[in-house]
Amino acid sequence: PFIPLQYENELSETLETLEKEYVGFATLPNQVHRKSVKKGFDFTLMVAGESGLGKSTLVNSLFLTDLHKDRKLLNAEERISQTVEITKHTVDIEEKGVKLKLTIVDTPGFGDAVNNTECWRPITDYIDQQFEQYFRDESGLNRKNIQDNRVHCCLYFIPPFGHGLRPVDIEFMKALQDKVNVVPLISKADCLMPSEIKKLKERLREEIDKYGIKIYQFPDCDSDEDEEFKQQDRELKVTLFADLHFIHSI
Repeated sequence: PFIPLQYENELSETLETLEKEYVGFATLPNQVHRKSVKKGFDFTLMVAGESGLGKSTLVNSLFLTDLHKDRKLLNAEERISQTVEITKHTVDIEEKGVKLKLTIVDTPGFGDAVNNTECWRPITDYIDQQFEQYFRDESGLNRKNIQDNRVHCCLYFIPPFGHGLRPVDIEFMKALQDKVNVVPLISKADCLMPSEIKKLKERLREEIDKYGIKIYQFPDCDSDEDEEFKQQDRELKVTLFADLHFIHSI
């Protein structure tokens, strides 16, 4: 039946009021969503790789911000003597009312030395320390304002001019594969021809499977989802498996 616009608006407002006043399990998703949006989210992203592979450029492009404006560029002599460091840059981002506290963990000095034996040790130690700190905070009495500084994802930059994975690449990803989500990237891939990129991707995939390296995989959808959503999930897996693991940083 036809409902006048005036009564339709009143009916809509009444339904919204009833939804807000209703208390039950059906409102839990909305309550969790509102609480999460109000509180905001914490995300810690680690970038690792040799100097000059475009790590800072990619991060600045992804989040439209300059996280390294005060960075001091080292000369060749200083870079040789530099040890692996851990530096943190934090920025607050807000988009459509959703707040995100983004922390970028950089690893200057990684892979720059002549002897890179266990150069990933300071990185794994740092990741373990963050897990231990979070566990202590969760086990304490005051758990209301816990800061989650655990590393959620690691972007690992692979040089574009090699012929596959180097020993340091293999050992680094193996050391981190059970601690964080590892996403390998081909850096500065715009300097390669499309045929060269294709061959390098195939070579890297073969070596990742050969050495049993566990990298981030696109998650499966729930079995009770409708068929249309499952089809979209399959299509995303095909495209993301081809490109997400090997994003071209510019």
